[in-house]
Amino acid sequence: MDKQLPVSGVKTFEELKQSNEHGAEYWSARDLQPMLGYSQWRRFEDAVKRAMTSCETSGNSAEHHFAGAGKPITGGKGAVQVVEDYHLSRFACYLIAQNGDPRKPEIANAQKYFAIQARRQELGDQAAADMERLELRKQTSEEFKALSGAAQDAGVQSKMFGVFHDAGYKGLYGGLGGAAIKARKAIPEKDNLLDRMNATELAANQFRMTQTRDKLARDGIRNQSQAIQTHEQVGKEVRDAIKRIGGTPPEQIPPAEHIKEVEKRQQNQKRMRHDRPPHHRPELQDRNPTYGIARSASDRSNTEAN
Repeated sequence: MDKQLPVSGVKTFEELKQSNEHGAEYWSARDLQPMLGYSQWRRFEDAVKRAMTSCETSGNSAEHHFAGAGKPITGGKGAVQVVEDYHLSRFACYLIAQNGDPRKPEIANAQKYFAIQARRQELGDQAAADMERLELRKQTSEEFKALSGAAQDAGVQSKMFGVFHDAGYKGLYGGLGGAAIKARKAIPEKDNLLDRMNATELAANQFRMTQTRDKLARDGIRNQSQAIQTHEQVGKEVRDAIKRIGGTPPEQIPPAEHIKEVEKRQQNQKRMRHDRPPHHRPELQDRNPTYGIARSASDRSNTEAN
C-alpha cells in the first residue's frame, strides 16, 4: 500500500469538499493529508485514529464521520492502484485538526480555522435569533394595538384598557398581572414587559392577543365586563395548551435582555458589514486563505515528525 502521497495543487479546505450520491458533503483523508502537513500516510492515519477515539468518547459514532474507502492513485507509468482512504465529515476534519501534531504550522492553522468557523456560526446563530425576536416584537406591538381597537369595539372604555390587558396576563401567567410579573422577574418598573420577553414568550403573548381579538369579534361581545373575562379566559386556554405540550410556563421564563440592546447589536453588525472591505467580509469570502495553502514538499520535510 502506498505510504507517500505527493502534494497536489494549492486548494483550500472548502475547495477539497466533495459530495456523495446522496448530496452529503465529505472530505477525502488522502486529500486532507498534505494540507495538514503530513507527507507520510501512516503518521496521518495515527491522527485519524486518535480523532476516531475522540469521536466515540464524545458520544458520536465514528462510523458516521469516518467512512472507510479506497482512493485510486495513478502512478508514474499510468498504473492505477487503490490505496486506503477515509471519507470524512466536517466534524471528523475538526477532530483530526484537534488531534494532529501541534508542532506543525498547518495543524495550528487548521485549529485556528475551525475556531473561526465556530465563532462565525455562533455569531450567525445570534444574528438569526436577534432577527426573529425583533420581528416578533414588532408583530406583537401591532397586535397589541389591534387588540386595543377590538376591545374598544367590544365596549371597553379607555380608562379600563389597563385592566383589560392585565386580565390577559393574569390568564396566561397563572394569576399574575403585569406588575406582579415584573416583580417576579426583577424587571424594572419603567420597562415595557414586552421588551423583556424572549421569542418564545413573545409568541405565546401574540397568540393570546390574536385569539382574544378573534373571539371578541366572533362572539359579538359588546360588554366591558364580558370582554375582560374573555381576555382572561383565552389567556388561561393558551396557558393550558403550553402545559399540555410540556412547555415552560411563561412566568418561569427568565427575562431577556432589553429589546433596545438587540436593536443596537443588529445596527452595529450592519454597520460593520458595510464598512469592511470585500476581502474582510465573510459573506463574500467564506474561507481562511492561510489554512487553504499547502506548503511545498521541501518546506514540509523540515517539520515532518520522525
